Amino acid sequence: MSWFENKIAVITGAGSGIGRALAIELSQRGAHVALLDRDADGLEATADQCDHGSVITRMVDVTDWAAMQQVAALVGEEFGGVDALFSAAGIIHRGSLVESEISDIHSVMAVNWLGTVHTVKAFLPLVTASRGARVVTFSSAYGLMATSKYGAYNSSKFAVRGFSESLRQELTESGSDVSVTCVYPGGVRTPIVRNGLYAASEPRDAVVRKFEKSVARTEPREAALTVLRGVERRRARVLVGTDARAVSALVHLLGGIYQDLVPAVTRLLSQRRSRKPRR
Repeated sequence: MSWFENKIAVITGAGSGIGRALAIELSQRGAHVALLDRDADGLEATADQCDHGSVITRMVDVTDWAAMQQVAALVGEEFGGVDALFSAAGIIHRGSLVESEISDIHSVMAVNWLGTVHTVKAFLPLVTASRGARVVTFSSAYGLMATSKYGAYNSSKFAVRGFSESLRQELTESGSDVSVTCVYPGGVRTPIVRNGLYAASEPRDAVVRKFEKSVARTEPREAALTVLRGVERRRARVLVGTDARAVSALVHLLGGIYQDLVPAVTRLLSQRRSRKPRR
């Protein structure tokens, strides 16, 4: 029997990607789910695939603190509590600092980091009232290792990592039996890059093609299964995909040296591509 059977689960970012895959898998395991997203059509499509247990949907923007408080109150009234909270809403941005719009940087931090804080803080009273409950946050492989032109995204995901590790310690020190799991996905086949924010000079179509062809190796359902396995075991960290595991190992091995090594390798590969004869 799954730990999630007859449990109450809340998922932000449930309208697509890993959030949708989690919602469907949790429903199949007999959980009752509250699906949250700012995309009404996406929410409806997800809800249509959740055919076990009770399902409620609420359109909400995780950057809106007042709205998140209201949704938490509604979920509490509907279900009476929360056993598992998945803060999966997120967006990505690509562009150098010089060329990026400050509004895009604000948006990434607002959704990825502040949205996580809003979600956890709004629902935490319901979560801590449930014995052995789980809080699940989503960082990224980019929350383990920074890379050029993803400064805003890196910053937001490093921030989620720090917030999650701090919260886990805080709850343990208080005597709570709530566990906190931070998830670090690598390349997962979701719309996040296609729907991302880009500096004007960035080759958006080429970036999307490369991500979908060469980077996004993990299917959303596979990612969801990995996440739920780690959450059931109350893991502090869950790495999703061989690429995320490789990044974790690389950073552990190299430490801060990677900050000089990665740009050097990138330049070398770029030079080799430019020298390759065209047919």
